[in-house]
Amino acid sequence: MHPDPVARPTLLVAASTFPAEAGDGTPGFVLDLARALSSDHRVVVVAPMTKGAAKHQRIGDVEVRRYSYFPARWQDLADGAIVDNLRAAPARWLQVPFFFGAMALAFRREARRSRPDVALLHWIIPQGAVGKLVLGDLPRVVTTLGGDLYALRHPVLQRVKRAVIASAAAVTCMSTDMALELRKLGARDDQVHIVPMGVDLEPISRAVASETRTPGRLLFVGRLVEKKGATVLLDALDRVEHRPDEVVVVGDGPLRQALEARAADGVDFVGAQDKAALAAHYAKAGIAVYPSVPAANGDRDGLPVALLEAMTAGCAVVASAVPGIVDVVEDGVNGLLVAPGDADALAAAVDRLLADPALAERLGAGARATAAAYTVDAVGDRYRSLIADALAG
Repeated sequence: MHPDPVARPTLLVAASTFPAEAGDGTPGFVLDLARALSSDHRVVVVAPMTKGAAKHQRIGDVEVRRYSYFPARWQDLADGAIVDNLRAAPARWLQVPFFFGAMALAFRREARRSRPDVALLHWIIPQGAVGKLVLGDLPRVVTTLGGDLYALRHPVLQRVKRAVIASAAAVTCMSTDMALELRKLGARDDQVHIVPMGVDLEPISRAVASETRTPGRLLFVGRLVEKKGATVLLDALDRVEHRPDEVVVVGDGPLRQALEARAADGVDFVGAQDKAALAAHYAKAGIAVYPSVPAANGDRDGLPVALLEAMTAGCAVVASAVPGIVDVVEDGVNGLLVAPGDADALAAAVDRLLADPALAERLGAGARATAAAYTVDAVGDRYRSLIADALAG
């Protein structure tokens, strides 16, 4: 039973990426966290309008309020990752000032309507920056997931990030490398907390119990953008000695058409999947690959939630040895690590697992044990503590 709603503090959550419905295939880590925090907070989410979304709705105990920012026919800046959308279609820059303006109005409106006690703002830019401008003295916990920290390097944007960080009660990030980047921007040691996004355990556990794993089935899950390294995977598949029985690519994005044209026969691009279907893919896969690379614009992964999900399902993972991932994957213990961008090394790692099912099974068990610390409930407890400290401060 929830505490008396009157006694619960009101938490304003803001993000650029948010599902239209629970489990619809849009990355759901913000919703999962919001639902975890709703046990002892009144949670109100403010997010941009996306295709198929309702302007106002309730998902479980979470209130969701969306704002429009451009004529509906062209409004697509926030359908997926904003930085990648701008790279794919520079004309979308026309939407940016309207996006910021609409967000500021939505924050002001929601602050008056729900009178929040504290805010949790996902991404330093844009939500953290807009929140600093319009939310006054409201205590704020700011979360960076990588792209805003690594890719937005213009001196003006660096100054904006410094100002957002300086005014935050706490800043969370995905990895030790990101924590170092935050400190370079002036964050104090007591401000910075490494708290990756959590995994929704229930659908994965259900799928693992009902699906049969195929050792020769290889899975890639990620947005089809440069930093996820799908091109490296396709290069590696041309070099393996033992072709996997099946190769499934889950995800969508601006590179999908080019990747499908480049892929050999037998690579199945299935697009974005809802939560249940994605869990089934994890449960059926013997090997999951995460060949992350630094993008040309400096963007790179923090710690992919999809990697943690695959580990939770007990997949044998092969991943790039990049900051964030190396915080979780220990080579030969709970996965295999390869140099980023090295298709030969990736092919060799896949061959090794295909040739040694016992090794794959051992690594999968190690992955599952590691991932137990990254459930939504565990991560929610850490955010709950940070939010309480922000309120007390």
